[in-house]
Amino acid sequence: MLTLAAALTALGMAAQAPADSAAVDSGFVFTDVVVLPTTSVKDQNKSGTCWCFAGTSFFENEIRRAGGDSLDISEMYTVRRCFEDKADRYIRMNGATNFAAGGSILDVPYVWKRYGAVPESVYTGLEYGEDKHVHAELDAALRAYVDAVNARPAKRLSTAWQEGLKGILDAYLGPVPETFEYNGRTYTPESYAASLRLDPDNYVALTSFTHHPYYEEFPLEVADNWLWGQYANVPLDEFKAIVDNALENGYSVVWAADVSEPGFKWTEGVALMPVAKDGNDMEGTELARWVKLSDRDREAERYKFTGPVDEIEVTPESRQLMFDRQETTDDHGMEIVGVATDQTGKRYYKVKNSWDTNQIYDGFFYVSEPYFLAKTLSILVNKDAIPAGIARKLRR
Repeated sequence: MLTLAAALTALGMAAQAPADSAAVDSGFVFTDVVVLPTTSVKDQNKSGTCWCFAGTSFFENEIRRAGGDSLDISEMYTVRRCFEDKADRYIRMNGATNFAAGGSILDVPYVWKRYGAVPESVYTGLEYGEDKHVHAELDAALRAYVDAVNARPAKRLSTAWQEGLKGILDAYLGPVPETFEYNGRTYTPESYAASLRLDPDNYVALTSFTHHPYYEEFPLEVADNWLWGQYANVPLDEFKAIVDNALENGYSVVWAADVSEPGFKWTEGVALMPVAKDGNDMEGTELARWVKLSDRDREAERYKFTGPVDEIEVTPESRQLMFDRQETTDDHGMEIVGVATDQTGKRYYKVKNSWDTNQIYDGFFYVSEPYFLAKTLSILVNKDAIPAGIARKLRR
């Protein structure tokens, strides 16, 4: 990842692994309690497509859980299809909606249901001279194009603008295959998705906020929910209970969260919500005499830790306040695949990321329960992973 700045605003935008990911002594000793089988860690590299890597990994794991093969399915086919539909909505809304590389946890099931899927070997999305995904030029070209179309210089839209958009996507990601050969059979994207025996309607997006009624659905108010997708709202304790029940019964969870917090330490493989130290700790020290710390440096110093520490208590009210004040931002999509404890017995979720494997835990990291409760935007789960009592309240 580039610097994990608070300015991250899109789910997955600028979410790229740090270059200095050498193994470090994190000060934590984690013991895995539950670890679900998962396909290999992938690398979104310099692209804002974490939402797709998380959702695709989740679907790959759902196929395995149901007794299917271990597959490697194309993320960029889904990304490309989303760009087409985002552009259509952006133009129809006269530019008054989001058009960016980021996406939501609902985008992968949306594409699989509407357009199907293809194997990674059929559609890598690397048609522009790079070995890994580098999307800055593509993102800029697409944005400039849709803004030019939206300006309507001829006072009305041409009948060619959508083909022009496809031309850009074809050049960078490759043309969409109408049919393809895979393992000796001929498929279309739709027939290949059907062969995987995965029903996108079996998955539920959930969140937990107090500004909407519980046990009802609402479109989560984040920019990358460009589909205006509906999220079921549940109390915070039940939100956590759904995740715990899923993991205990072999279901992984797509996790959308804020990763711009000082306690999010990717290289060290851990994310905490530590209690802040006194803000005046640096005043009068020898270091303060010689080093002028920025406000950001001072804030980071207040939350510095080298092992397990006391963490904040998270309530529905404190969680809501962080969201309302935009201290909790919609940054990144990942997949929760397990449960662990540290050397003090505290409980964590084990998370699979899409920032490659050159990190202390080979592309996985551990998220404390307070961090999860405070900084989760939403989750996606198989409806069968929801405890029966909660499912009844949701009328599912």
